[in-house]
This record gives sequence, structure tokens and C-alpha cells, in this order.
Amino acid sequence: MSGRKSRSKGQRREREFAKLIQGERIPLSGAAGGRFGNDVEGLGLKFEVKARKDSFKTLYRWLEDEREKPDALALKADRKDWLVVMKLD
Repeated sequence: MSGRKSRSKGQRREREFAKLIQGERIPLSGAAGGRFGNDVEGLGLKFEVKARKDSFKTLYRWLEDEREKPDALALKADRKDWLVVMKLD
């Protein structure tokens, strides 16, 4: 994907997520640091928004497991902090 298309897709996803959480997309996100360092703010949190065509396939499969029906995933890589992933709805 070209730079312009990739940037446009990222901004589209940031606006979509901000609307879902009734938050605000941060202008110049990624281009400036400090208080402009994250993509979206809302719910009292700062979010970095990532969108990929198919890179998160395994995460979605784990969340949609019919046998387990998890509410969230807890993830941890060696020597890294814990992450929690859950559906927004």
C-alpha cells in the first residue's frame, strides 16, 4: 500500500474508533509528540489505533472460539508487560 493510501486508511480507522468510544481523534497524531503522541483520546484513556488487513487473524480466532467463549484475551510476551484484548461491544 502506498504511503498516501496507508495514511488515509489509518486516519479513517482512527476516526471510526473515536466515534465508537465517543472520543476524539488527535490531530497530527504520529507526527508530533507530547500531548499529540497518541491517535485517539476517550473514556479517560489514550489509544494507539492499529489496523491491518489480516495480521490479527489469530487474535480474532481466539476471541471467537465457540468452545471457550472468552470475554477477553490476556497476552504476555517474554520480558514484556501484560496486554488485554477484548471486543468493544
